[in-house]
This record gives sequence, C-alpha cells and structure tokens, in this order.
Amino acid sequence: MTAKDKVAIITGATGGIGFEVAKRLGKDGYTVVLNGIEDEMGAKRVEELAAEGITAEYYGFDVTNEEAVTSNITAIGEKYGRIDVLVNNAGGLGGRQRFEEMTTEFYRFVMALNLDSVFYASRAAIPFLKKGDNASIINYTSNAGWNAGGPGAGIYGTSKAGVHAITRALAKDLAEYGIRVNAVSPGTIDTPFHAQIKETKPEVFASWKNNIMLGRLGQPEEVAAVVSFLASKDASFITAETVQIGGGQALGI
Repeated sequence: MTAKDKVAIITGATGGIGFEVAKRLGKDGYTVVLNGIEDEMGAKRVEELAAEGITAEYYGFDVTNEEAVTSNITAIGEKYGRIDVLVNNAGGLGGRQRFEEMTTEFYRFVMALNLDSVFYASRAAIPFLKKGDNASIINYTSNAGWNAGGPGAGIYGTSKAGVHAITRALAKDLAEYGIRVNAVSPGTIDTPFHAQIKETKPEVFASWKNNIMLGRLGQPEEVAAVVSFLASKDASFITAETVQIGGGQALGI
C-alpha cells in the first residue's frame, strides 16, 4: 500500500487551521477529504490543493447535523473502502453569552458544534477506521477546557472539556482495534478566527502575545505539523493524549 491509498477526512477544512491540516496531510501523501459548509470555498480549496499535486475532494455538510454527518462519512468510507485518519477540526466559539442570559438555543448550538460533532463523525467513521492502516482520530480541545474560558465563553470551555474527555473515552474504546485517539489544544493561533478583534481592537490583539512564553502567536502550519505527527507511524504508541500547541500559554506568565 502506498500513502496515496490512505484517506484522511478533515472537518471544517475550508480555511484557517483546517485547510493547513488538509494541505499538510496531502503533502504527506494522503488523499484528503475536506468538509465545510461553504461549497464555493470548498471547490476553490480542492483546486488549490490539486495545483500542488494533492488528491482532494470536498463534501459539504453541517457537522451539527447528525443525519448529514452520518450519511456523508459513510459515503466517504464506502467510496474508498477505508478511513485512515479522521481530524475533527470543525468547531468554534459560536459567540459569547454569560450564563444568566444564555439561551438554551445558544447552549445547544455551541455544544453541538464542538462536542456532538466529534461524536457523530467518530461514530460514523469507526467501521472504516477498523479497515485503515495505523488508523487514528485527532480532536481539538482548548485551554478553555481547563480554565473554563473567558467572560461569556463558559459554554465553549465546557464543550471543549467534553472533547478532552471523549478523546480519552474513545481511546479506551478503540484500543483493541489498534485505533489511536488523541487531541491537540491550540493556543492563540493567527487565523481568521481572530479577524474581527484584529481589525477592531488591534492593541488587544497585539497584547495577546504577552501571555505567551515564546512571545508570539502561533501559525496554522505549526498546528498542522503536530496533527501530521500524531497521524504518522512515528506516533504509533501514542493514544489518549492531548498535545498543547501554545508556546507555553497554558502555564501563563
């Protein structure tokens, strides 16, 4: 089997960290399947990857929609006969609401975006991961999963704490099949995720590096490099771990 025969699915992969992960895994030799909800951007990203010699395709579906996730991941698995890597990259803050005024709708949306999506995608992928080579799932948690997030981000922190726990639970559940499950915890990464505050409050954005030991923000490529390692055979004895990618931010200074 060549690396080209191996298949990686990356959710939320039409921009930011997700696209860099898709690009890196593509350069590692995987056929990469990008997911997103912006179909035009998805098509454009596939073209960009093809121009770099990467075999890629795009599946548009909402990771909070159980039926859509299940049907699409199953279709991908059946098409290729296997899934080797599932990267549950999709997620987000969803906005800010403090608990007193938090609507149930907002609560459920944030939990669905960050935690339910991991469950739906992982469950659907497991039968095909069992057919994979050095198969693994890679999830995304956050410092907010430990410190509960900033003002208004409490439910985001709660959802990411859930991702930390489900990563370990999945690792326990799937170890007998040789399927590894790990997570990465990116710190403050310079992506469009922070575009609004970067434009409206540049002084606040610039100050963030003061809380990072290495004195700078991370780059998406630096997260992609760790995901690439966790997916590789170099990480074949690593499971149930969460890797902090934050330049020491988690410890505070």
